[in-house]
Amino acid sequence: MASFKRLSLILVTTCAGAALSACDGANDIASPGSGGNVIINNPPAPTPTPTPTPTLSLVTPAAGCPSVPAGANGFVDAGVTQATPIGSWRVCQLPAMVNRSITLTKIPGLIYSMNGRVDVGCDGGIVAPTAAAPRTSSTVSCTAANGITLTGGQLTADTNVTLTIEPGVIVAGYTGTSWLAVNRGNKINAVGTASQPIIFTSKDNVLGLNNDSSFGQWGGVVLMGRARVTDCTTGSVAVLPALSTCERQTEGSADAATFGGNEDAYNAGTVKYVQIRYSGYVLGANTELQALTAEGVGTGTTLEYVQSHNSSDDGMEFFGGSVRFKHYIATGADDDSLDIDTGLQGLFQYVLLLQRPGQGDALMEVDNTGFEADTPRQNTKVVNFTAVQGQVSSNNEANDLASILLRGNADLTLADGLVISPNNECLRMNGTGATPATLVARSVALQCNTAKYLGAGSISAAQVAMTFGTGTNGNNDAFTNTLTALFVNGASETALAPFDAKTLDTFFDTTTYVGAVKDATDNWYKGWTCNSGYAPFDGTGSDRSCTSLPTN
Repeated sequence: MASFKRLSLILVTTCAGAALSACDGANDIASPGSGGNVIINNPPAPTPTPTPTPTLSLVTPAAGCPSVPAGANGFVDAGVTQATPIGSWRVCQLPAMVNRSITLTKIPGLIYSMNGRVDVGCDGGIVAPTAAAPRTSSTVSCTAANGITLTGGQLTADTNVTLTIEPGVIVAGYTGTSWLAVNRGNKINAVGTASQPIIFTSKDNVLGLNNDSSFGQWGGVVLMGRARVTDCTTGSVAVLPALSTCERQTEGSADAATFGGNEDAYNAGTVKYVQIRYSGYVLGANTELQALTAEGVGTGTTLEYVQSHNSSDDGMEFFGGSVRFKHYIATGADDDSLDIDTGLQGLFQYVLLLQRPGQGDALMEVDNTGFEADTPRQNTKVVNFTAVQGQVSSNNEANDLASILLRGNADLTLADGLVISPNNECLRMNGTGATPATLVARSVALQCNTAKYLGAGSISAAQVAMTFGTGTNGNNDAFTNTLTALFVNGASETALAPFDAKTLDTFFDTTTYVGAVKDATDNWYKGWTCNSGYAPFDGTGSDRSCTSLPTN
């Protein structure tokens, strides 16, 4: 949930230089011989050819903005962003309403910008359980002026708009209130590659003004779907899934941005090989978005290889739905690295949660407090994870008081995981409602402070310890890590006996190790991520830094 801390952003510039050196020539060598000393003069070594100093290839602005299909709202040529550290960019502003399927083409020297909320299609609403009646759209810009056909002010069918984003494309929020809203009945197809990730970021990042403490400079990416949720704004939950009419509103949105329904297989599209940087601007009173907010998305949605970097709220938050996610990285979240609630049925594998030293709240916040009678009851499984908090510096915790908080109508399964939090309590359970939250742990190692556990409500700290069960099921709460490069398994991690996560669900892979990264040969996190001072993934090149942008 929302964090109430705010930090000032520090503007920094950097410079780099290179020096060349040459070797001395060979020395003469004297050898003794039978007739006296014989002097052997070696020929002088050739003078080495100086290696040219590398020249940074600066960005040259594209000639113009791409065209769009007939009937589609086009891009606005916002001119050229001047004097960035890596050159100049042509800025093409997205329309407020993407009313037809379009593609953000990768063009050298071009950045796409958002100057406020950008809607992908109209909200198709929820199909009534008993009849496919027309749906009232909650999208403000769904009007005839945007080429949207309405009958009596209502949609008669989904707009079925797909926003396709090519590998290597950069999309920047040019105002704090910029965010991408993928409405129900529409899709995103943001598929980068390991060498050409898609980057969502801020204007300050484009201008080269950010550092490791920067965050909260634009909204984020929001996927809205029709899978089941709880904590209804309108409608109600139902025992029979097909009869659910429960809907909710996106936190912080000034205008309606609705999600929820009764389609657990809902497909909001694909997000793969994507970075989302410096998100989480405050959109409303004490409410922010985060890098990625998935709301009522279903099993048809593909989420893989996504990095959240320096989000001012959570790294990512999942409101209900049936999420399937492999290869999730959160670096520098200012609140929780992974926040899950409102009835989520979630499966996560290969998860790296790495907080900034001295910042952030919980590594995981798992709850549905106050709605303990609602169905579906939250049930989430997180496997092959490495979660690091406060390893180098002070205690990062805030309101949640422990590295993992579990409470309120939520069931959590953790398997093949590492919680490295030597300055914090590792696990807090808060017993609320007639049926409090539950925890199942299999092959999980904890490195905590001396207290280790916290209880609240109907659950004591001793009961939390008993629930975790150190010494059983491969669990260990007295672990000392030997991680290298912050998160890569060392000897102690390799010695842990893994649990077969596939026995929990066929979505999971069977692995032979505990944690997210098996060893130094396991490179799934390399190439598509950006590096920071506290979490360098694969080098220090300026074009791979989170504070800069690729020039290619």
